[in-house]
Amino acid sequence: MLPLSNVRHRQGRLLGKLESLGFHLREEATLETLTQDVIKSSEIEGEKLPPDQVRSSIARRLGIEIAGEVSVSRNVEGVVEMMLDATQNFEALLTDDRLFGWHAALFPTARSGMQKIKAGTWRNDERGPMQVVSGPIGKERIHFEAPEATRVPGEMTRFLQWFNETDSIDAVLKAAIAHLWFVTIHPFDDGNGRIARAIADMQLSRADKSRQRFYSMSAQIQRERNAYYEILEKTQKGNLDITTWIRWFLDCLDRSISSSEENLSGVINKARFWETHQTVSFNDRQRKILAKFIDGLEGKLTSSKWAKITNCSPDTALRDIQDLIEKGILEKEEGGGRSTSYRVRGLQV
Repeated sequence: MLPLSNVRHRQGRLLGKLESLGFHLREEATLETLTQDVIKSSEIEGEKLPPDQVRSSIARRLGIEIAGEVSVSRNVEGVVEMMLDATQNFEALLTDDRLFGWHAALFPTARSGMQKIKAGTWRNDERGPMQVVSGPIGKERIHFEAPEATRVPGEMTRFLQWFNETDSIDAVLKAAIAHLWFVTIHPFDDGNGRIARAIADMQLSRADKSRQRFYSMSAQIQRERNAYYEILEKTQKGNLDITTWIRWFLDCLDRSISSSEENLSGVINKARFWETHQTVSFNDRQRKILAKFIDGLEGKLTSSKWAKITNCSPDTALRDIQDLIEKGILEKEEGGGRSTSYRVRGLQV
């Protein structure tokens, strides 16, 4: 299958490229990828997680030191816990108890929004059939109806047995099939999409034979969200031929690797900036602004923006900026108009 061989080749090239980098750069790339994976997988379901909390939670659990750690909510911790268990412990068996733990971590209060759900156990359909619907009340469109709840334990036993066994199926193809199979069983009251993507990431980690993640399938699916739901619905309502779904999954993964290659230069650039200036003394305000600027600060960097972001006086902002100019970190931008703006010397973002 040509798409599969192409994806496998590009996976190998990307992993080889990153293996040639230093440990800290690979660590930064992994942190960036996992942060995107967690954020985007939740965004697919319409939930927005605070990026700084996600990043802090992942960094702490992986033992990575970052500037500006923040306190993290239980909700964020649960999503991160699930994703890291899937990608860092990818060699361990996937069991119903492990899945129950993931689900309970996703819904620590046993509620999805205002609705009470069964957390950490299979659904029972006490409120009727499990259906994926859209549209206003009275004009709902049913995209998919999952198997009856009485079938879930048996279906999941078969799924887990297949997922854990060693077979001749290519590891990437298995990720595509596992994602579709799990989300079609739809074994939980909620969170099935996020868990399906975590299972796919777990299998992709097995394919890469690595705990370090350098591409995010969830981030790419989020970019192609409408196509994702369309191909799922078409496949689930069709016959047993899943070729179209597998081809879409492989193409999406290929585009995910392309996006990773584009973002990788930025990650490396940022990490090298801090490595190059590791002997330079920065105060907290300077470090905060530089981190925001390197991550892609919107608009021009001016003294007034500096003062607003760091909650300091205009005079203090100017002293901070002048200090960085003298240290060779900042320089004035040409032109500037009514207000002088600054940029980091030699940095491409």
